[in-house]
Amino acid sequence: MKRAVVLVSGGLDSATVLAIARGEGFVCHALSFAYGQRHAAELEAARAVVRAFGAAEHRVMPIDLAAFGGSALTDPGIDVPEAPTSGIPVTYVPARNTVFLALALAWAEVLGVNDLFIGVNAVDYSGYPDCRPEFIAAFEALANLATRAGVEGARFRVHTPLIDLSKAEIIRRGLALGVDYSITMSCYQPDATGAACGRCDSCRLRREGFHAAGVNDPTRYAR
Repeated sequence: MKRAVVLVSGGLDSATVLAIARGEGFVCHALSFAYGQRHAAELEAARAVVRAFGAAEHRVMPIDLAAFGGSALTDPGIDVPEAPTSGIPVTYVPARNTVFLALALAWAEVLGVNDLFIGVNAVDYSGYPDCRPEFIAAFEALANLATRAGVEGARFRVHTPLIDLSKAEIIRRGLALGVDYSITMSCYQPDATGAACGRCDSCRLRREGFHAAGVNDPTRYAR
């Protein structure tokens, strides 16, 4: 029986990745993080996504990246930009994917699992350095060098099935696998009811993706 640790944030991409992993026959151990983000809506979405597709278990791990700040997603004193910006945006959370993958690797080693799934994308993304293929290759090499399982002959693999896809291609693939995108949350600053702002970079990429895919956008936007 194939097993995998799958990072599930509650967003469009991670929901698609969970569906892909399940479709490839993996029994999935879903991992989400309460990392000090400014809202809990994405964790509620993560739980809904896992309920929809099923998993051997779903853990929500608390870590406090807000203690360091440095990102509009963890520091309420930094405004979430509502217009495209150049360079690495303030919504980048320092070392977030490195930390997330390291903890997923630790759990995988305890479980005796060699496969990790993450929904990074290097096409329709905001310029985050930890979404690039070079980063994934480097982390995979680290995983096989820095673990007892790796030293003893296990071969860890970090699966990134979305990394070369456009947002429209991701959406089409997810719909073919039965993903209900209405239960997912991509917004950086949803309101108290969980409705998306429709103005942040993540909302823009999501909305453009549905338009390019030629399907209705099921996102619930704030008025």
